[in-house]
This record gives sequence, structure tokens and C-alpha cells, in this order.
Amino acid sequence: MSRVNFDQLLEAGVHFGHLKRKWNPAMAPYIFMERNGIHIIDLYKTVAKVDEAAEVLKQLAKSGKKILFVATKKQAKQVIADKATSVNMPYVIERWPGGMLTNFPTIRKAVKKMTTIDKMTKDGTFDNLSKREKLQITRQRAKLEKTLGSIADLTRLPSALFVIDVMKEHIAVREANRLGIPVFAMVDTNSDPSNIDHVIPANDDATKSVEVILGAICEAITEGLQERKIEKIDAEAAGESGEAPRRERRAKSGAKKAVAPKDEKEEDDEEVNEAVASNVDEDIEEEN
Repeated sequence: MSRVNFDQLLEAGVHFGHLKRKWNPAMAPYIFMERNGIHIIDLYKTVAKVDEAAEVLKQLAKSGKKILFVATKKQAKQVIADKATSVNMPYVIERWPGGMLTNFPTIRKAVKKMTTIDKMTKDGTFDNLSKREKLQITRQRAKLEKTLGSIADLTRLPSALFVIDVMKEHIAVREANRLGIPVFAMVDTNSDPSNIDHVIPANDDATKSVEVILGAICEAITEGLQERKIEKIDAEAAGESGEAPRRERRAKSGAKKAVAPKDEKEEDDEEVNEAVASNVDEDIEEEN
């Protein structure tokens, strides 16, 4: 069963492309027709592409991988922030920090700086600073929080990027391509889909359109996370149930080992007693 249906997409205006004069010929396979000088996207292809992308992202989430959501355009910022937070995934909604992927260690240093400032506030070091120094550090912390706060938990490179408007986020797409990170994206009729691994042909300018597509994607990610949790619980339960019989077998084998030396000792004592008894008998016979 499809994660989105034709009517949902139609109602959200996912089918509206750009003006014919602004189109990119590479998007021709995804265009259904032209009406009043505007290209109309083939929603049946959109449905198929959403399902395809959702399944791949579900498997990534199930295997514990991180997906980075990117959208710095006004219409999509809040939707991305809400949806990515709901599935506990990192996101970028302010200006894309150049080199965020290709120069990831430097970005991590900036995030650590933010953590250091937080520690200073907690341990009282911050209180000993002058008023001017406090103001400078507070401003620096606010700036870092705005640009990097949403990726503070991203300790390593993401396994995939989900992008809204590949033309606006071309730097992010280029960095991902260079590192071999798969890119999933909502691609409008004015964009080039050649650098995108999983193209979702859709209107990337309308908030409702972005919301419907992201809703289906995040639903799949949630399923993947739940399946991961269930598998983990099952594995732990199986491990515990397997450990109990193992402990019993160890206890039994330990008991046998403890008993064996005792029996051998008793046998040795019996042999000694018999030998002593026979020697006594011989001594008595000799005396007689």
C-alpha cells in the first residue's frame, strides 16, 4: 500500500511545477503536461518515488543510521524542524555552513566549543568573567546554537541527506556527492535531477506540498526506528533466556568436578586401609 495517495498530493498542490520557460529538460520524464504556461508534474510518478525513497530511508533508520534534513528556504524551515525533531534526526534550516560534510572535524570543534561554554556556565567559571567577556561569550553561544544547535548530536557523517530545493541547497548536494553520501530530494521542474540519487518530483515551494511528502518520509523512518527497538528487545530477551540454561550447565559441571576429586580420595583411602590391614595380618602371622 502506498504511503501517499494521488488525492492527498493533488490537494496539497504537489503537482504544480514552474513556468515552462524556467524548466530543466532533464525533468521531462516527470512532467505530465503543460497548462497555462505552467508544467504539471505526473503525480503517479511522485507516489512511486515517495514509496521507493521511504523504504530505503526506513531501512537506514532501522540499522541505526542518521539522516540529515536540509531546507533553508522560508516555506520549508519550520516543517523540516518539526518533522526531523519528531524522528530524532539532525537538520539544517539556517545558512548551510560551507564544508559541513567535507570538513566535518572543524564543524565538530565548533560544536564542542558550544559544550565548553555550557560547562563554564555550570561550574561557575562564567561568573568570574568581566561583563564584556560574558557578553561576547553569550553572543558567540547564541550564534553557534542558531547554526549548529540542530546538529549537536551528529557525531559522525550522516548516512543520507534529505533536501528540499536542490537548486538552493546545491552546496550541500555537491558536498554529499563528493563524499558518496546518497541524496534524497524533492525536485521541482526547474531543477537538475542528475546529481540526486532518489528523485521525488514535487512542488518544493508550497508549505503544504513539503508537509505531505515529509509526513510520509518521517512515518517510514518512525517505523524503522520502532522495528529496531523491537529487534533489540527480542535480542536481549533471547540472550537472557539462553544465559539461564548456560548458567545451569556451568553449575552442574562445576558440581561434578567438585564431587569427582572427593570420590577418588575415598577410593585411595580404602586402598590404603586394605594395604594397612594386610600388613597387620602378615605381622601377626610372622609373630605366631
